[in-house]
Amino acid sequence: MTSIRSRQHRFIQRCRALARGYDSLTGEILLDGTHLVQEALGCGLENLSVAIDTDLLHRPDVAGLVDRLACAGANLFDASADAIAAASPVRTPSGIVAIATMRLGEIDPVLRATPAMVVAPIDVQDPGNLGAMIRTAEAAGATGVVRAGQSADPLSWKAIRGSMGSVFRLPVAAAPSLAGLLEAARALGLAVVAATPVDGRDVFDVDLTRPLLLLMGGEGGGLSPAVAAAADLRIRIPMAPPVESLNVAVATGIILFEAQRQRQAARRT
Repeated sequence: MTSIRSRQHRFIQRCRALARGYDSLTGEILLDGTHLVQEALGCGLENLSVAIDTDLLHRPDVAGLVDRLACAGANLFDASADAIAAASPVRTPSGIVAIATMRLGEIDPVLRATPAMVVAPIDVQDPGNLGAMIRTAEAAGATGVVRAGQSADPLSWKAIRGSMGSVFRLPVAAAPSLAGLLEAARALGLAVVAATPVDGRDVFDVDLTRPLLLLMGGEGGGLSPAVAAAADLRIRIPMAPPVESLNVAVATGIILFEAQRQRQAARRT
């Protein structure tokens, strides 16, 4: 295990660079915290380098993690608290920071999953919201997520943190264009369903058992009228007044769990 005592160490500087954004050239991602490092290890992410605060090494759980990382061939660093603070992207460092490599998948395999239940976040700009949508999608049994429009990067550290590791397991892709995504989905027999606050059918009154691509709009404005109009079906979540909208991850969860409920009921009949 190599020791790091300087904030100028190349690993620390690389972490600081990745905190500003995912590196699509190298495929490197930034992870903060024991949970995400454990998830990355369990999912077999490659080129794992991990810095651990020296003061944590005596803890049995951390020692066990170090052993597993060493067995997996990870590059390990024993770092000072000051170095960890410089490497960590969060205000209160957890004491463990890591770099690994990962790339988004291709759209076609995501859409071909059977029975397809794919979420397309469109212009979801908050990476924490996007990460929460990915986590919610996995929890609800969705088959994948396709980022579209001006949505945040699913592999930014904030999105990864928001997903709590779900982005490592659930197939996630990025659409070069929304029009191309809709065309590809329809060619594979998926119904394009748009979530809208108004002018949609009650989500609890529509059939969501068919293969579908669920379009979820970004914070504030939601889906544009043009995108909503391009869908095969528009749905809405009924809400008690005066509430008019929900957080996009919450809304995604309500719709997906209703779709999963319907699919489970159909399998039992």
